[in-house]
Amino acid sequence: MTNLDDGDLEGVREVADFDAFFAEQGEQEPEGVPLKLYGRTYTLPRSLPALFTLQLHRVQHSARPDDIRRLLGSLFGPDAVDHWTERGMSDRQLGIVLLWATANVADPGAVSMERAAQLYDEREQAKAQGKARPRPAKPKAGKGNGSRKPRSSGKR
Repeated sequence: MTNLDDGDLEGVREVADFDAFFAEQGEQEPEGVPLKLYGRTYTLPRSLPALFTLQLHRVQHSARPDDIRRLLGSLFGPDAVDHWTERGMSDRQLGIVLLWATANVADPGAVSMERAAQLYDEREQAKAQGKARPRPAKPKAGKGNGSRKPRSSGKR
C-alpha cells in the first residue's frame, strides 16, 4: 500500500475520500458519559478510540507504566494516570474505573459503579482460584500408540 499526499493524486483513478465521507456523516452524537475522580471531571469518548483498542492488545501482559499511561490516556487524557497515582489510587480502584468506563463508553448507563466493583471482585476471585482461564489438559506421558511423531514446541 502506498501513501499519497494530495499533490500526488494526479493521474490516479478516483480516490476513496474518507475525509469527505466522514464530514458528510457528521451527525453530532451526544457527548460521552462524564465521571468525577480525584477532583477532576472526565468525559468519556462516544466510542472506544482505535488507539485504546490497539493498545489494549499490546499491554494485556505488560506492567510497564508507559504502556498503561498511553492506553488510559486515550480515554481520560494524557496526565490522568499520573494524577490518579499521585492521589494513591489502588489496583482495585483502577480496575473498577476501567471496567465501568469501558462498559459505559459503548452503552451509557450499562454498568453502575457498584456493579463494576462487583464484577471486578468476582474476576479477581476467579483469578485467585485459578479459574480465570481454564488450561487445556496436558497429555499423559506414556499413553498412546507411540506411532505418532512427538509434538513440536514451535520453537526453533
